[in-house]
Amino acid sequence: MLTGGAIIRQARLRAGLSQAELAERSGKDRAQIARWERDGVMPGFETLVELVRACGFDLSLELVPRTEVDPGALDETQRLTPNERLDRMLGLRAPGTRAPRGR
Repeated sequence: MLTGGAIIRQARLRAGLSQAELAERSGKDRAQIARWERDGVMPGFETLVELVRACGFDLSLELVPRTEVDPGALDETQRLTPNERLDRMLGLRAPGTRAPRGR
């Protein structure tokens, strides 16, 4: 699971900043940045966005419909060969069917 601390750390490292440099850019205390990065304390959403922006990035969130995965279908798919999975993905084979022997 991606945490607020991991997002801050990733943004800071991608920007090539030390915790002290991020603290200076954002006006936050370096020790507090370290606590957030260790997930000792969770930053608020607005603080998270502010820190990511101080690193030169934007944080984009999007709501997407949740899809439920049928565990039985997942087990079935795992038993397929890579070619069978590709055929199914391309719509060449219906779920629940396998390739003829010899392929």
